[in-house]
Amino acid sequence: MSNDSGNPSSDGPDEGQNPFKGTPFEQFFGGGAGGLGGLGGLGGMFPGMGGAGGAGGFPDLNQLFGQLQAMMQPYDGPLNWDLAIDLARQAVAATSDPSVSQRQKDAVADALRLADHWLDETTSFPSGVQTTAAWSRAEWVVETTDVWKVLVEPVAAQSVQAMSGAVPEEARAQAGPILAIIGKAVGAMLATQVGSGLGALASEVLSVSDTGVPLAKPGRAALVPSNVTAFSSGLDIPEDDVLLYLALREAAHQRLFVHVPWLREHVIGAITDYARGIEVSAETIQSRLEEQMRGMDPTDPESMQQLLDGGLFDMPKSPAQEAALRRLEVVLALVEGWVDEVVGQATAERMPTAGKLQEAFRRRRAAGGPAEQTFATLVGLELRPRRLRDASTLWGSLRTRQGVEARDGVWMHPDLLPTDADLDDPLGFREDAAAPTELSEADFDAELAKLLGGEGPDAGDGPAEGSGDTGDGRQ
Repeated sequence: MSNDSGNPSSDGPDEGQNPFKGTPFEQFFGGGAGGLGGLGGLGGMFPGMGGAGGAGGFPDLNQLFGQLQAMMQPYDGPLNWDLAIDLARQAVAATSDPSVSQRQKDAVADALRLADHWLDETTSFPSGVQTTAAWSRAEWVVETTDVWKVLVEPVAAQSVQAMSGAVPEEARAQAGPILAIIGKAVGAMLATQVGSGLGALASEVLSVSDTGVPLAKPGRAALVPSNVTAFSSGLDIPEDDVLLYLALREAAHQRLFVHVPWLREHVIGAITDYARGIEVSAETIQSRLEEQMRGMDPTDPESMQQLLDGGLFDMPKSPAQEAALRRLEVVLALVEGWVDEVVGQATAERMPTAGKLQEAFRRRRAAGGPAEQTFATLVGLELRPRRLRDASTLWGSLRTRQGVEARDGVWMHPDLLPTDADLDDPLGFREDAAAPTELSEADFDAELAKLLGGEGPDAGDGPAEGSGDTGDGRQ
């Protein structure tokens, strides 16, 4: 394509001046033509746009904007959630997603009730189940959307802000309309990824807590019966046992997240910190858009799927993201390890198939399970509790040495939690702490006297050293 306008002068304003000159968007919006008409660089991104009509060979803007509108609908915020949810529901509708029957609802409620009864003997946390539910795949999508919004929107916001932030202040007045349209396009592309990811996850997830992240309101325990049936078919175990084992895991998650008030925000906060740590450069956005949109037809679903599969938002991890990821991996391992430990104790004498189920779930979680690819697609995050076995061993060892209340008491504050280094030596966590010794009546009276002010010159002596921290989690 020839450049009839020549090189624009740098002296004063010029209608032929590219408003993005000197920025990473110069080539993206440039094409040799002047002003906002210099969008020939988009010709390679949309079929038939390069060299189309108009003086100087720049594209037909009406056609360009028409194609952009074809992939967008009006929406607020950084991401088109209506589009994302519609795509997710279409994905689950494409496979069999029958409505949940009353019999299935009753079976889930009965399993969760029995699971809570069994767990009463293995943990000091009381029941956290306030309501029970059996969801279809489409219902899982709808019921978990509010939390997904919290997890995903920082990615979209960072992507859109990166583009506008790379344009000089003096150029934004001219570039504003174009940036707004491109920003909406980015939000629509990410909505396509979100919808596809949620649809795929809904077809595999077994319960509302299956990802390890609390995706519903505290106290709402829910299973997805159609997926439980599909999962059971691959195991040589009765489906009733699988359902009860899943109910035990779900009820254990609810106990932990309901009765450890800071935990929910701690887990979700680590994920959002990871998302906010994304360092999206304008150059990266430019190159990814050009690469992924080249040859794309927004009206062709297969072309849009190729854009989704291309990893448009698969950005390199920043130092802040690496730190958030390490923190998240440890806490997820501790949550899953604790659930594994208490469920193992609850089923040890009651369910002969529990050992096989425990191993199946350990392999499923250690390999990433259905959540890993979805989180990687949605926020560039692999959600894998790699240290699950180590965490389960740590919790079991602590229970053996100090008891159930000491094990559960570690959850009283985030500063008490085991670290990544502790998981390297799970049997050594608090190895110098033993179960609190019982005081004789005389020792008890002596300790009480000290608390009340002390008596005599020997009040500071005796076995009080370290007694203020029993490690048993009691108030």
